[in-house]
Amino acid sequence: MNTPTNRLEILAPLSGVLIPLESVPDPVFAQKMVGDGVSLDPTSCDLLAPVAGTITQLHRANHALTITTEQGLEVLLHIGIDTVTLKGEGFTPKVKQGDHVDIGQVLISFDGDLVARKARSLLSQVLIANVEKVARFIPGSGIAIAGKSVILTLELAGTETAVNIEATTGAPVTGGDVLLPNTSGLHARPAALLAAEAKKFKSDVRMLRGTDEANAKSVVAIMGLATQHGDSIRIKATGPDADEAVRTISALLATGSGEQPGDAPEAPAPDTAPTAPAVRAAPLSDNELEGVSASPGLAVGRVVQYHQETIDVPETGETPALERSRLHAALREAHDQIEALKPQPPDPARTKILDAHQELLDDPDLIDLAIQDINQSKSAAFAWRTAFIEHAGRLEKLEGAQNALLRDRADDIRDVGRRVLALLTGVKQAQVVVAEGSILIAEDLSPSDTAALDRSKVLGFCTTSGGSTSHVAILARALGIPAICGIDRAALTIEDGALVVLDGSKGLLYRNPSEAEITQAKERIARLASKREAEKADSAAPAVTTDGHHIDVVANVRNAEEAQEGVANGAEGVGLLRSEFLFDHRETAPDEEEQAVAYIAVAEAVGRERPLVVRTLDIGGDKPLPYMPLPEENNPFLGLRGVRVSLDQPEMFRTQLRAILRAARLTRLHIMFPMIATLEELREAKAILAAILAEEHAATGYTNVQVGVMIEVPSAAIMAEQFAREADFFSIGTNDLTQYTLAMDRSHPKLAKKADGLNPAVLKMIAQTCEGARKHGKWVGVCGGMASDEMAVPVLIGLGVDELSVSIPAIPAIKALVRRLSFAECELLAQEVVQMGTATEVRERLAAFAD
Repeated sequence: MNTPTNRLEILAPLSGVLIPLESVPDPVFAQKMVGDGVSLDPTSCDLLAPVAGTITQLHRANHALTITTEQGLEVLLHIGIDTVTLKGEGFTPKVKQGDHVDIGQVLISFDGDLVARKARSLLSQVLIANVEKVARFIPGSGIAIAGKSVILTLELAGTETAVNIEATTGAPVTGGDVLLPNTSGLHARPAALLAAEAKKFKSDVRMLRGTDEANAKSVVAIMGLATQHGDSIRIKATGPDADEAVRTISALLATGSGEQPGDAPEAPAPDTAPTAPAVRAAPLSDNELEGVSASPGLAVGRVVQYHQETIDVPETGETPALERSRLHAALREAHDQIEALKPQPPDPARTKILDAHQELLDDPDLIDLAIQDINQSKSAAFAWRTAFIEHAGRLEKLEGAQNALLRDRADDIRDVGRRVLALLTGVKQAQVVVAEGSILIAEDLSPSDTAALDRSKVLGFCTTSGGSTSHVAILARALGIPAICGIDRAALTIEDGALVVLDGSKGLLYRNPSEAEITQAKERIARLASKREAEKADSAAPAVTTDGHHIDVVANVRNAEEAQEGVANGAEGVGLLRSEFLFDHRETAPDEEEQAVAYIAVAEAVGRERPLVVRTLDIGGDKPLPYMPLPEENNPFLGLRGVRVSLDQPEMFRTQLRAILRAARLTRLHIMFPMIATLEELREAKAILAAILAEEHAATGYTNVQVGVMIEVPSAAIMAEQFAREADFFSIGTNDLTQYTLAMDRSHPKLAKKADGLNPAVLKMIAQTCEGARKHGKWVGVCGGMASDEMAVPVLIGLGVDELSVSIPAIPAIKALVRRLSFAECELLAQEVVQMGTATEVRERLAAFAD
């Protein structure tokens, strides 16, 4: 990138729409307390490195990291708002602290749908934390493409030549131990406030935790400590105002750094029911070889065994100058080779990985390691091989808990290393040249090998190494090639030309398949292809079963932008607007005007002819708000939750209802009360709403506002008929209904897998709800995770559910599925499975039904 030395261009780490930082609904970011930069509303789910540098901080929740460039700029990347509360759920780090990364390298992959449902917002920030190093920020605008678009241009400040001696002289002053009260540790918000306070002092201020130390004036450094609740922290300061600094910062720490003890939001309860654990397919015979699914899909082809060559190198070289020249020439030629591998027309997924490999060729740490040996009279080839093996080894040795991911990243180093090594030694690397209809089997495939595969000839591949997070797997998914990693090493003994069936979805390779098995596989391949095309083409068509039964497929959303996206994906309305996004993570409650603006924007996005279901504030004792103190509870999920909080705070409840009603003239408005357990709760909530309608009807003309109940607890399902007499509709929150019916905490590490919404007990609760609603002509929706589960949809329809409110990406698939179903068959299926004894039995029957 040819830019002046005093300028730096920051590329987009995600694809999406650029948003001014000032518009981010979080004062820490909007007021630039963490740093200056831009925000992105993402449409991609792989966070790419926008600059080259070193990972100097990776938050333990895996939602944020910092890259420090060679100029010393600290580039903070923060996915979503308040995603620290997810505690890592939905985020998969691809790097670790200390890694050198190149532009375009994948840093973190995340489940966009899950994070969007559970976090306050997906708006993601790209910030320069040490703004003093930048003379001018020039933000971009419009649509950004990950790894391609320049989203921020920086004019760097002049190099500092003077050192503040005063700040580092004098005897250091160290304060006493402070036990950190912050529930989520010092994440972005408290870290920013702490650093801002520390910067007021001339002294050098440090945070100490055991033997770890961080600059208290650096947000990045503070977050880099990865503090946790209860950590013992001390403040040390050196300089003219050291005593005052220690007292002030210690006191700020003790009071939560602007976040009062207990006020930090806990991870929100999942908005989708936990999916039953994927059953790892077990081989049923010697002809079935098991591995790990790296890329889904099915292929029938003939085996090509692929082997990488071993390259021998001399240890001693000629003159260091000559060997250095050879190394640099090989690096340049390798760069050109990789450039030639880039697909035309461009394929972003393949190109960005190859771009990252080119950047590795310029990695100063890697080259310096080689040069050190060359200067000790080693050959360029020997020095280079030693360097890249050591560099890759560093990735594998650090943070052992992440070994699988680190091995995957080390493979990229080895791939680039072997390419340069072959050029230095004159060895021609083996080329992946195959006939049509081939399935490759290898101990290892490099990302370069994978990127060079001819999709028209290679139908799939298996490797005995690697995993689903490797660049090889990522490339396979981008190419649409079924792939298995970690396959049984017996696959290496299959003869070239042997016919096999590769099931990437199950992670199974079938050797010696019969004619019937081959025919069955080919038929399944054709069905999958037709299904994908149909879903894309018909997303706007209504969801009507083959025998004429219409199901409303609507969207779960958090804001107007998501509502627009849902409608664009074929949603017939909004079945759940989570209003808590307006209340979370702020110091005061939103007033009526602020709420009304947000609800009106959603209503306008949905339109007059589509329904909009707004759920009133759904918080509880497990996730309190700073401005709404709730008593500490031993069983918060059984305490003040949902509508109980609203009834306990009637003025806040009235304000919210007035704001929601201001959207009534713009759409088909429905108001839904969460966590209703008794008729008394429903009647009390309806009475407050009725009073507001009576007061304001003459002036506003509100009409036809429907009032509904979320069915989330067994008492509501059991009393469904009685509730149906007094409510206009039901919406079943299958996530909580499952949790309360089975008495299993969905977040419990040992119980979460058993908290299955397809348990017959839960299905009977849903059946009872639908039966009670039918007796009074009321409709029933499902807004929990089961609505987006293709396996569950037939039984939900058969039980009598009228509406499915699903995650936005699932809309086309769910609508297409409904159109393939027979309502009569779904009813028979539902009658059958509710009589079963276990969730496993139900899932087996539903799997057979789907086939």
